[in-house]
Amino acid sequence: MARKNTSNSRTSKDLRKAVEQYIAEQGAKTFNYRQVSHALGISNPTHHRAVAMLLAEMAFDGDILEVEPGKYKAITRTTEAEGVFQRRSNGKNSVITDPDGEHIFVAERNSMHALNGDRVRVSVAANVKGKEPEAVVTEIIEKTDPTFIGTLKVDKNFAYLETDSKFLATDIYIPKTKLKGGKTGDKAVVRITDWLDDAKNPRGEVLDVLGKAGENNTEIHAILAEFGLPYRYPESVNKAAEKIPDDITPEEIARREDMRGVTTFTIDPKDAKDFDDALSFRKLPNGNYEIGVHIADVTHYVRPDTALDHEARDRATSVYLVDRVVPMLPERLSNGICSLRPDEDKLAFSCIFEMTPAGKIVDSRICRTVIRSDRRFTYEEAQEVIETGKGDYATEILELDRLAKVLRKKRFDTGSVDFDRQEVRFDIDEKGHPVKVYFKESKDANKLIEEFMLLANKTVAKRIGLVPKGKKKAKAFVYRVHEQPDQEKLLALAGIAKQFGYKVRTTGTPKEINSSINKLMQDIKGKPEEDLLSIMAVRSMAKAIYSTDNIGHYGLGFDYYTHFTSPIRRYPDMMVHRLLEKYLAGGRSVNAQKLEDECKHSSDMEQLAANAERASIKYKQVEYMGDHLGEVYSGIISGVTEWGLYVELDENKCEGLVPMRDLADDFYDFDQDNFCLVGRRHNNRYRLGDKVKVQVARADLQRKQLDFVIVDEKNPPRTLETLGSKPGKRPASKPDDKRNRRKSRRR
Repeated sequence: MARKNTSNSRTSKDLRKAVEQYIAEQGAKTFNYRQVSHALGISNPTHHRAVAMLLAEMAFDGDILEVEPGKYKAITRTTEAEGVFQRRSNGKNSVITDPDGEHIFVAERNSMHALNGDRVRVSVAANVKGKEPEAVVTEIIEKTDPTFIGTLKVDKNFAYLETDSKFLATDIYIPKTKLKGGKTGDKAVVRITDWLDDAKNPRGEVLDVLGKAGENNTEIHAILAEFGLPYRYPESVNKAAEKIPDDITPEEIARREDMRGVTTFTIDPKDAKDFDDALSFRKLPNGNYEIGVHIADVTHYVRPDTALDHEARDRATSVYLVDRVVPMLPERLSNGICSLRPDEDKLAFSCIFEMTPAGKIVDSRICRTVIRSDRRFTYEEAQEVIETGKGDYATEILELDRLAKVLRKKRFDTGSVDFDRQEVRFDIDEKGHPVKVYFKESKDANKLIEEFMLLANKTVAKRIGLVPKGKKKAKAFVYRVHEQPDQEKLLALAGIAKQFGYKVRTTGTPKEINSSINKLMQDIKGKPEEDLLSIMAVRSMAKAIYSTDNIGHYGLGFDYYTHFTSPIRRYPDMMVHRLLEKYLAGGRSVNAQKLEDECKHSSDMEQLAANAERASIKYKQVEYMGDHLGEVYSGIISGVTEWGLYVELDENKCEGLVPMRDLADDFYDFDQDNFCLVGRRHNNRYRLGDKVKVQVARADLQRKQLDFVIVDEKNPPRTLETLGSKPGKRPASKPDDKRNRRKSRRR
């Protein structure tokens, strides 16, 4: 590491020498101007800018590589490399090389028609000062899935697919014998079968016809297909589900702890049909409470290596879209046999706690049980009991709520991060059209369930992961892990927060850092800077994943954590149930590498499901706002990019883009370091978190794209004719729009 010099007064020659020494010591690591400044002991904002300028100039001169905007690394490039091909519909194809992650431009003529995600070998042209490097694909090593979604056009002599993809600019030609009954206007899934070297367009075949474009079911199935997610069950899986008996034998009850006589109930969303969890409550003779967290015993019915198990493992998760749930398990299981419905005997895997009235846990056990739910509560019904103190099982619910608040306070006191953001929901009519937007808020009833599920998950993970004395290591297990925040994003948050007079710790223990973030969240409540800083805080956090390597859960502040409480909708929970059964019976550790592979698959599928959920929300937002073209809303800038501003509307949380070309009052440059666009002539600034007024200009359902224009004193609202708005349509960009084509310089 370069030696720190606390002096902020350096000549440009000295500064370059110090920066070059720092870069030489980094090897293949990437860095930005903040990290360089910190290492050199530079704290003055003016000198920060000097470092940023120097790095940008060194990259322009070819002395270092800019692998991402504002992120650099020393040059280690060879003339031959492997990497992942990125195809873009605008022609800006590139390859992300191993292992440094550099993005190198690939012209279409040099692409060998590689598709997005293909692993390729490339030849890299020698670096020329002041010129971006280029690569030529010399071999496609591993091909990705070549399927695309789009709308069919069938003429007399030929047919083709107009794709919805941002990864393919050309249409796919389809022989009329390969249409599978598809007609003009049908949405279809098409696989590319070949793409000849001298052909402009690939050829393909229809795999599935989804229905007429624009119809709700068609578009929702298209979203699932876009992310490679299934939208129907194989017949063999449905038949396997039908064969599972729904009765519980006396022999099975005898093997379990019978808790059917204990007060038990479920609390779930009002539209839920799959009830994963239930709570039981009774007072013990010693004055303590026995609280049971009962989880549907799915693995009793879904046995390993069966058709049902293979399908559940492949899907890995239920997918929650705007207007439906695509369940991981067939409905006979998810909504019927396994679901903890009221007034029915059900099999459960349970964590049972003995707690003092003060909320201290004095004992716990994990066992298989048989239960009988006395009542099904919606969150709204349970919330009414909490607020009024009246209703069914009011004594039990009020005491559970009080204990949950004790657990919650303790969790935050020991370092859990407190992010509490609203979720967007839609009221849908009988045709699937959104007619109203509302917000899902987390109230005491939601938090009651959350705390006891967290407690059960933590208890299970600790039971297996805590190594007993005399043992060398824990048995292989599935953990839900969460890494520390991205240091670069945390430093950026601290820097911006400092401008508003707040302090955020960037070093120290997880508890210390999280406590400072929680304090920031409390201090900014209701302040003008709340939106900016809360967005930056959320984005600084890593994504939680499944892993056999227990690094703990940073966001929750837990050393041990897993997912045990939702086996109807998550395959990792089924994995945990099976491992628990094996280990509690004294079984040996399973193969860790095989388990890790299953963890990775589950994490990947979880991300795909989240992407599909966001896409369905975006689609419904665009569809909803298509009914409100020309209307004016207040909102906050939720994203700043070199192609424009993203604005989230206050009234309904719908997010749209203000394209750079529609900022007509000036020429704007993207200032990445300060999260803003800056006008060249008038120095007008649009910054992340700023309040703005916008008019709904365009709603493109095919692209799931919502466009706004800024409304202010200089830019009054326009007529629909001026906006060029038509429901579901978006005018093409003019090819001579220089502002849309220019490349902004970042300094």
